[in-house]
Amino acid sequence: MRKLAINGGEPVRAPRNPWPTWPVCTERAVELVTEVVRSGVWSYDGPKEWEFARQFADFSGLRYALTVANGTVAIQLALEALGIGAYDEVIVPGLTWQATAAACLEVNAVPVLVDIDPETYCLDVAAAEAAITSRTRAIIVVHLYGAMADMDAVIRLARSNNLSLIEDCAHQHGSQWRGQGVGGLGDVGAFSLQQSKVLTSGEGGINTTNDWDLFQKLYSLRNCGRPFQDGAPTLQSGNYRATEMQAALLLAQMEQMADWVAVREQNARRVDACLESIMGLRPMLRHEGVTRQSYYCYSFRYDEALWGGVPVAKFREAFAAETGLAVGSTYEPLNNCSLYKPHTKPRYRISEAHWAAIDPGGYRLPAAAHAYAKEGVVIWQPFLLAGQKDIDDIVNALQKISQNRDELPSA
Repeated sequence: MRKLAINGGEPVRAPRNPWPTWPVCTERAVELVTEVVRSGVWSYDGPKEWEFARQFADFSGLRYALTVANGTVAIQLALEALGIGAYDEVIVPGLTWQATAAACLEVNAVPVLVDIDPETYCLDVAAAEAAITSRTRAIIVVHLYGAMADMDAVIRLARSNNLSLIEDCAHQHGSQWRGQGVGGLGDVGAFSLQQSKVLTSGEGGINTTNDWDLFQKLYSLRNCGRPFQDGAPTLQSGNYRATEMQAALLLAQMEQMADWVAVREQNARRVDACLESIMGLRPMLRHEGVTRQSYYCYSFRYDEALWGGVPVAKFREAFAAETGLAVGSTYEPLNNCSLYKPHTKPRYRISEAHWAAIDPGGYRLPAAAHAYAKEGVVIWQPFLLAGQKDIDDIVNALQKISQNRDELPSA
């Protein structure tokens, strides 16, 4: 008898046993949104917007936070506040959601794609250092899925080369490095509040900083150039604000945020321990500097050679069949990404030299390509909010597949 569910065997987790869903709708959220609707103050520096900004800054150990239209805009405004524009080079990890690089294009900067550290899938610091030229103005470090780069090394690299450091924190609201919340490790942080994120208002974003002058610039840039306080200069910009209804949804979630981050981290550590006991499966490296880890996705590494040549796609399929989870790969590397196509937008052609420089096809990203095609296993975060018995299903599924790996076809 074949035992794996992919081959007709009984799955570890019955299909009628659902996983937690996301986002979480609470009566508190309904109450706060109703208050906004009845107040008539639906946008533009409303009381709930500023209360959320204060709470999020306090939760993250930061001085300043403000809401913006979305996560891509948050990166764009960070670049503009730091004075980065046409022809400036910005180092970007080659394995990230395309918006990280696309935001650079929006300010006419040149995203310079560098490879990833295969232990974390985050920025390879040595590759970033090798990419620095006289035109480099900034580094964007992405806290990807459920891992962080060596932030001590990233910060040293930025400071020693007089480069601005932007944190793309879209995946990791609540993570900490040596007790400091992400979004406060560099000059400006950028968070996404899109529906799938661990803190969500459907759409939206957050900018964070510990610098008063940068905060004032960010405020003006997101608010049509208006100054934060009387007497400050105005700036050329547009409307990148969020709304009071979004803030109401966020305030409701902040009441549970610390607990959610803790539960996800605890459950992820249990799965990590299981992976360490199975030949050919490895958790992502957790640097000793990580003091709290948030998870947008849970990712781990699969070694085809140690599984007798069984393709990672077949392993993912077997894992999904046993658990009922959607199991996928990493993002596509940006040098060959179906959604990162700068040359489809004519307005980026500000000169022939710039047009050539923004072509992603000229970069080699072997570690990112290997993670995408051969190794990465990625699961969206809601399952990490489940109970202990549910996480046991994950552990049991991994062990079952390993014990019956001879049922999986090799390439």
